[in-house]
Amino acid sequence: MTTNTMRAAVLFETSKPLSIVEDIKVPPLTRGQVQVKTLYSGLCHSQLMEVSGGRGEDKYLPHLLGHEGVGIVENVGDGVTKVNVGDKVVIGWIKGEGLDARGAQYPHLDYVINSGSATTLSDRTIVAENRVVVLPSGFPDRLAMLLGCALPTGLGLVLNELKPESNRTIAVFGLGGVGMSALLAANLSKPSKLIAVDVAEEKLTLAKELGATHTINAGQVDPVAEILKLTDGVGLDYSLEAGGTTGTIEQAFASVRDGGGQCVFASHPKEGEFIKLEPHAFHRGKSIRGSWGGSSFPDRDIKKFAELYRQGDINLEVLISREYKLEQVNDALDDLANRRIIRALINTQI
Repeated sequence: MTTNTMRAAVLFETSKPLSIVEDIKVPPLTRGQVQVKTLYSGLCHSQLMEVSGGRGEDKYLPHLLGHEGVGIVENVGDGVTKVNVGDKVVIGWIKGEGLDARGAQYPHLDYVINSGSATTLSDRTIVAENRVVVLPSGFPDRLAMLLGCALPTGLGLVLNELKPESNRTIAVFGLGGVGMSALLAANLSKPSKLIAVDVAEEKLTLAKELGATHTINAGQVDPVAEILKLTDGVGLDYSLEAGGTTGTIEQAFASVRDGGGQCVFASHPKEGEFIKLEPHAFHRGKSIRGSWGGSSFPDRDIKKFAELYRQGDINLEVLISREYKLEQVNDALDDLANRRIIRALINTQI
């Protein structure tokens, strides 16, 4: 394969497996674009939503996917000053500094494959300058893709938005990549109780190892009732939701206390679904808000998050459950959908 072609996982039709397409032509770069040799990509529930059609009508088929990765800059378009050829970079979906270039269009046979401003499920990709950040020195390549989505969203939920005081009660609903990252960050605040909620026992066991004082299997008991027992009927100071359903958002909100309890949710249920909340709970002083990427700014926060790892404050190796080849991407999506893994690592170069 030459440097002007690429291999990618392509979505041709929703609710169908991704197809691996070889020898896709890499088009010339336009202003603000960066060509990257992708080393590793992650998988997020956002990709599950896209593949399953959970975001509604997809007007851009066929297209590329993936929004967290790491790679090496191969070429830069006009106007790009943030990165240089040879730089190792994090690719993420959250906008940072630099030009906000449009997504590339890749000609192949008699059709065009579309892409957004950041895609990673390919051995090469064209991304916008403002979707890349130089990888901090010494940070492992295998973990670096987490800096594109899971860590900015999960750590950002706590460190940028919630900013909890010490000795508070906190629960995390949903222990995927974002939820487990939020748990790691919440533990840094030295909470009096840190409660992990999920339906997978192996994830709950890991959460305990990472600092959770209590675990609740929501597939076996009512998590709201159990949390009220653990908090003497008062409820939580804070709840963080990353479970991906309207039900988990509602449970997380119901679990916080009157008079100042806060719920922050990062998940996005299927298009057309709605959450139902008790109106009087707001009069009693509960609050809820959604999060957009943990309010992270990549050029500021990636350095900060990498330093937490370097200092030994957060254990990131445990977030990666399994490594897959690009050709195994549908297996990885299936494992993610069935909650067998926390985060998949897609090696795009093998």
